[in-house]
Amino acid sequence: MTRPNGQTEGMDERSGTGQDGQRADLRADEGGSQLTDALEHLRARLGATTLPLDVPGAESARRELAAARDQLDDYVLPRLRSRGAPMLVVVGGSTGAGKSTLVNSLLGRQVSDPGVLRPTTRAPVLVHHPQDARWFSTDRVLPGLARVSSEPGRRDDERPGQDRAVRLVADDALPPGLALLDAPDVDSVETGNRELAAQLLAAADLWLFVTTAARYADAVPWDLLDAAAARRAQVALVVDRVDPGAEPVADDLRRMLEEHGLGSARLFVVPEATLVEGLLPEEAVGEVAAYLSDLGADTGARQAVVDATFDGVVDDLVRRSHAIARASDEQVEADARLRAVVGRYGDDAVRAVTEATSDGTLLRGEVLARWQDFVGTGELLRSIEHGVGKVRDAVVGFFRGRPAQAPRVEQALAQGLEAVVLDALDDAAERTHAAWRADPAGAALLDGLDLARASRGARMQVGEQIRAWQGDVLDLVREQGAERRGTARALSFGLNGLGVALMVAVFASTGGLTGIEVGIAGGTAVVAQKLLEAVFGDDAVRRLTTQARERLDERVRGLVDAEQVRYLAQLDALGSDRGTGQDLRGAGARVERAAAIAVRDDAPSAAPMSGGPELRGAASWRTGGRAAGVGAGQPTGPDEPAATRPGFWRRLLGRA
Repeated sequence: MTRPNGQTEGMDERSGTGQDGQRADLRADEGGSQLTDALEHLRARLGATTLPLDVPGAESARRELAAARDQLDDYVLPRLRSRGAPMLVVVGGSTGAGKSTLVNSLLGRQVSDPGVLRPTTRAPVLVHHPQDARWFSTDRVLPGLARVSSEPGRRDDERPGQDRAVRLVADDALPPGLALLDAPDVDSVETGNRELAAQLLAAADLWLFVTTAARYADAVPWDLLDAAAARRAQVALVVDRVDPGAEPVADDLRRMLEEHGLGSARLFVVPEATLVEGLLPEEAVGEVAAYLSDLGADTGARQAVVDATFDGVVDDLVRRSHAIARASDEQVEADARLRAVVGRYGDDAVRAVTEATSDGTLLRGEVLARWQDFVGTGELLRSIEHGVGKVRDAVVGFFRGRPAQAPRVEQALAQGLEAVVLDALDDAAERTHAAWRADPAGAALLDGLDLARASRGARMQVGEQIRAWQGDVLDLVREQGAERRGTARALSFGLNGLGVALMVAVFASTGGLTGIEVGIAGGTAVVAQKLLEAVFGDDAVRRLTTQARERLDERVRGLVDAEQVRYLAQLDALGSDRGTGQDLRGAGARVERAAAIAVRDDAPSAAPMSGGPELRGAASWRTGGRAAGVGAGQPTGPDEPAATRPGFWRRLLGRA
């Protein structure tokens, strides 16, 4: 049933016979293709997920995200695409447990270097039968790790830069279809080794977990074993260095396995023994050797182990996708929360400037003094009291005589307005900074940044925008004068003065309503308003004031927005998880549906091979009448299933 190229799509190389066989093949291909597509879609969605904000639980979610990606890349997708690939047995365990010694003893030669310095194993060693070399020399499995050819006599840790590489060793003592990978220590003092060990174990079809009689209850290995139980990975345990009289250790370990949901895991006891040329005696490793050799010889037994592990991993990926989706939703909520803080205090800043420039507050101090110098309280004010007609007659002479006074008022207005805007920007920055500092998601984004005050360039930008607004006001006055020929002479001599008057009217009005007198310092604002009305008329002044107010608000809004970018850029630079939560839920549900509808043909399992290569000690163990049953779980008869739950591959291929 298995094709040489290991692909699951197409029917041209299928060996099904007859119409029923062809229909079964078609169902198998369709089921496998749908699941492949669904898993690839899930991988794409996981790749688009970032979880950058430090919300509570984010670090754990990031580890889950990385583990899910690695498992898809290192195990699930390669295994699904290449169902005929050899079964990968990853030998893992604690520091000093004897993993490398066990692998060497099973093969009868030194392929992995043990030693007294820890951590010992850096570059993991993958041992395979020579005819299986192509399965592992490419990136079919563990694509993120480079491949290094074996160089006898040279230690792993003497290869600089090869910490993230797999050393391949071909050995014809290993049965075809079976590969052993000696992984780094799961509790290594080096973080990189621990992470690599976990990654390799997640890529295993079968865990061969090695511990010792002294350390079998350590917490770190059990954390990994709990994870294996959660995804129903197939596990076998080896208790190494068991002294005579310490046999109850095995009973206690079996009890712990039951408590942790691994009651079906196979357990082997390796007695304490003197090494001969670095190898354990054959009788010490015989049971493990027979177990692995029998798996290597029995295609059906190997496939049953792969089925059970694969099914469990797919189910676990669905669970993980939903958990990561929830974490992504929390990221979106945190992002929105931080942006809302920025927006709220920015709006407050704009509102503060509007209030300070609409109630006459700005027309005090230096502005008031310069304005009084400009308009005085004498002839012009008396002319206003005698009527609009006399004001028109007096405007030309008045402004012609005081051309130097208008710029002083304009400058005083600019300085006062600049102070108001800068205060509002500083207040918004300070309040935003405090709110972000109190939020775990925002606090991490503030490190190393000076965002508690307005930016260093804010004063210059504010000054430029105020001068630009004053230019806007003069343009409005000029445009209005061009529409009224009767005031052309007045405008030709009093453009700056009328512009200053319009600015004063803006700062003395509320909502652009200029008909309400604001009694500031003896009717100063009234003078500005009456002056404008005398030249342009009531309606025009009302329109001019509204337009000038709107243009000021726009420029203030632009200044506030420019300052807010300093905060928003921190969020934008992280990327966005918007929508990925829903996408992940949909991708996980799609995988679940595809796995549920996948079917397999009813082809029988292949018969166990005989006469093939066996690991060191297997033959002597059988000769001693102590042969172990084949398959994951407690020893079973040759016809009993190796796993209690039918796996995906068994459903797809019809394994009995």
